[in-house]
Amino acid sequence: MLLGSGALKIGEAGEFDYSGSQALKALKEEGIETVLINPNIATVQTSENIADNIYFLPVTPHFVERIIEKERPDGIMLAFGGQTALNCGIELFRTGVFKKFGVSVLGTPVEAIIETEDRELFANKLKSISVKTIDSYAVQSVDDAAESAGKLGYPVIIRSGFTLGGQGSGFCSDEKELREQAVKALSHSSQILIEKSLKGWKEIEYEVVRDRHDNCITVCNMENFDPLGIHTGESIVVAPSQTLSNNEYHKLREIAIKIVRSIGIVGECNVQYALDTESDDYRVIEVNARLSRSSALASKATGYPLAFVAAKLALGYGLHELKNSVTKTTPACFEPALDYIVCKIPRWDLGKFKGVSKQIGSSMKSVGEVMAIGRNFEEAIQKGLRMIGQGMHGFVGNRELEIADASSLENELINPTDSRIFAIEKAFGTGMDIDAIHRLTNIDKWFLYKLRNIHELGEKLSEYRNIEEVPESNLLELKRNGFSDFQISKILCGGDGRDVTEYSLHVRDYRKSQNIIPRIKQIDTLAAEYPAVTNYLYVTYNGSDDDVKPEEGDKIAVLGSGAYCIGSSVEFDWCSVNALNTIRKHGKKGIMINYNPETVSTDYDTCDRLYFEELSYERVMDIVEFENPEGVMVSVGGQIPNILAPRLHKAGVKILGTTAVSIDKAEDRHKFSSLLDKIGVDQPKWKELTSIEEIKQFVSMTGYPVLVRPSYVLSGAAMNIVSNDSELEQFLSLASKVSKKYPVVVSEFIENAKELEIDAVAKSGEIIAYAISEHIEFAGVHSGDATIVFPAQKLYIETIRRIKKISRRISEELNISGPFNIQFLAKDNDIKVIECNLRASRSFPFVSKVLKTNFIETASEIMLGIDVMKPVKSIFDLDYVGIKAPQFSFSRLQKADPVLGVEMASTGEVGCLGEDYYEAVLKAMLSVGYKIPENNILLSTGPARSTIELLGSARMLYENKYNLFATAETHNFLNANGIESTLLYLPGESKTPNVLDYLKNRIIELAVNIPLNLSKDALDNDYKIRRTAVDYNVPLITNSRLAAAFIQAFCRKEEMSIKSWQEF
Repeated sequence: MLLGSGALKIGEAGEFDYSGSQALKALKEEGIETVLINPNIATVQTSENIADNIYFLPVTPHFVERIIEKERPDGIMLAFGGQTALNCGIELFRTGVFKKFGVSVLGTPVEAIIETEDRELFANKLKSISVKTIDSYAVQSVDDAAESAGKLGYPVIIRSGFTLGGQGSGFCSDEKELREQAVKALSHSSQILIEKSLKGWKEIEYEVVRDRHDNCITVCNMENFDPLGIHTGESIVVAPSQTLSNNEYHKLREIAIKIVRSIGIVGECNVQYALDTESDDYRVIEVNARLSRSSALASKATGYPLAFVAAKLALGYGLHELKNSVTKTTPACFEPALDYIVCKIPRWDLGKFKGVSKQIGSSMKSVGEVMAIGRNFEEAIQKGLRMIGQGMHGFVGNRELEIADASSLENELINPTDSRIFAIEKAFGTGMDIDAIHRLTNIDKWFLYKLRNIHELGEKLSEYRNIEEVPESNLLELKRNGFSDFQISKILCGGDGRDVTEYSLHVRDYRKSQNIIPRIKQIDTLAAEYPAVTNYLYVTYNGSDDDVKPEEGDKIAVLGSGAYCIGSSVEFDWCSVNALNTIRKHGKKGIMINYNPETVSTDYDTCDRLYFEELSYERVMDIVEFENPEGVMVSVGGQIPNILAPRLHKAGVKILGTTAVSIDKAEDRHKFSSLLDKIGVDQPKWKELTSIEEIKQFVSMTGYPVLVRPSYVLSGAAMNIVSNDSELEQFLSLASKVSKKYPVVVSEFIENAKELEIDAVAKSGEIIAYAISEHIEFAGVHSGDATIVFPAQKLYIETIRRIKKISRRISEELNISGPFNIQFLAKDNDIKVIECNLRASRSFPFVSKVLKTNFIETASEIMLGIDVMKPVKSIFDLDYVGIKAPQFSFSRLQKADPVLGVEMASTGEVGCLGEDYYEAVLKAMLSVGYKIPENNILLSTGPARSTIELLGSARMLYENKYNLFATAETHNFLNANGIESTLLYLPGESKTPNVLDYLKNRIIELAVNIPLNLSKDALDNDYKIRRTAVDYNVPLITNSRLAAAFIQAFCRKEEMSIKSWQEF
């Protein structure tokens, strides 16, 4: 049995889909029957043919125990599902469940796991083997925390035990800060560690593998670009380390092996150090006795599949008995040696959250990461900064960073935010020297010299105006230091009015005419000592020849989805992997281009060739020109490949499936809207923005609220509902920044309308397979944040018929071949189309798995020109219900307002199946971390409509003997309807009993807070209630329809069915 990690969240993301899939692959190779528990329906590991039995159920002790009782497994693996699986396993071990059912824990023993997770036991263990740790005290109360901090001396750092991603951690410089932070940290864990702060030391990590025969190797060591004080998941990381002396490297390696042996790890483990470069002194920060984010990175950086090896070692193999998967000849006990450098950069999406603190520190906020491979640091870091996908073109040549003056710049360097690296570039621009930057940032001077080198090359380039003027040797040096054609073009154009994109094509042609072309290199884990047979490749200008010849035979290139971010996540990895599987099933070669180390699609045995590379026009063209594939698939990797389609098409690349012209018609709102008018399909009234005056005239016809959105975006970026003139003006100033080339669209917003979606696959305009789902929440909540029901339970047959008819018309008009998704609004049986995406959508894995019909396989076959049959199964044959629920990570995002809107905010999702609607709702809500309350519930139900909507649910709670607490208006309404509740005063009233005290003391077990109005600056009181609930770990619901569904589900709770996916 294997436990997964559930929904993707900040700190626990796609890396556990990758490690779990690897482990299941290793078990399958041994012919072992596997049971997987993971409610994350969008991941690759929860697909057919990976595990024998899959349970889409919460990874909690209650459910896991019931599945163990039913399945009676011989062994269980806990190291492949992040902290979720580890904590669940520890709880089951402590309560004697494993013993009761005779289940052995495979790999690292539970006692050893507890030794690394319990902060006090861990510190004592290391002392006993004379390994230095940071001075610290493990405590369980706020007063003890204050006392311990007094003994250590401020500043101190607080860490929670049994959590990951630095959850609940933070620096405190005095007792007031400490007490505030300690209360929050204790709401996430029963034990916290008060630790002396070593902020500014260097942070180093080693990945260590040990087998049961005590053979030990270090697979990879990594170094953080940022000093201690910034969580390793928030830092830029380089592998192998670049600034350690030989002595430091070997000393830390020996200590890591000593620790792993003494704890008794079997499998893989990660050791984190703080190193003081002045004195050579070190401290061990922590040891993770499980696969971590770093192990996914190390696997991709070295080509050494750590999770696969760890699973085999857990079965009892020795390292000497396993082969290295890359060379196929050397044993797995050879340590990898790298002749390239890898750079990992985090991807933040803080712009999606209102009021969020942009500062980065000891608790993770990043939602994904990228990995870039180069032959030098300059090449790798510039590639990586482009890959993050936040509008930057490298280290230089970007839009100006808005920093007011010298003291603001110093502050940005001392207190880093998500744009810290660009602040360093700005500092070079103002003439600040390396010593000064080092003093402010504590970043190693080696990195700063390398960055200054890039800055100086950019300065030198800016002296020229045309590419022909640049000496050939200078151009080659620029390319070797990671400059892209677009970046060179932007610096040469220097804002003189030339079209940078057009000029970059000229730069490309000129460069090729001078024979400055990139080389294809192999990831070779043993630095060419043994021949590599791997198909794991990267592209560099630091080489004179190619390591490989173009792949032979019929081949198809698939463009991946890039970094996980809000709006584009693991569901597109599932789509990419299924497309590759289908290509290979039909005897063709699959070529993957992607750069996300957390994914299964960047596993070199998922495809015939893996290019771990940028998804930019320049790089895709380099690869396409080298490989010359039959065609390129752009519709399975989300929005990044989709946006490239028109440019690739123009360059003569064959796009498989729906044409680039059709993609453009659906993406450009103007063209799409005209198309809907032409075929007589209704849509909300809208107007294209050219001036604020025109908009105001439009609003005077439709009235507020209106929805404002720019063209070409994913997940509603810069989309907003505005309710009055002043909001409109403030928002338009932001929206026009998003895509200058494309206009802004304003449309009427229809309140209280139901939102529906169709996910479908078509062939030459004819729909082959489809799935219609409905959202529980009304329109106004982004579809990625909505709770989705499939098959739809509460739609008229007439509505379904009309949706099919409209979809058919659109599909024929755009001549779709491949996957697509259309979103609709329905009110009083009036149906309007909101948008249409001619690519796979977030819900493809969900509907495919509920319907047990793989939509991507069908779509890929159509794109390959293979005949397909229409599926026989209809949604009316299903006697069960699927619910897809979003996972939010607001507790990580200090100060952000945890409220749902048209901007997407969720970081992941789960999908659960139930015998009926309410069972599925309950399983899904429990899977994303809600708990069934035992006594006390807070109702603050906002506007009249939602208050009335929740009346039935409130009565149900009252009849089920729950204690209701309510803010004034809700309290009066409940009283008038014969429902008793206790009045709590609003935060602004500063009277007792106050709602904030009840939340902070965790008397409330579930808070329902519906915002009073649609205005962006929601009332201060509401914000304080919501934010306090999140900060003190009280489950919160901010949508009345979802609250009603959840309340009814847990009030009716009968025993829930424990069925695997295969049994439904």
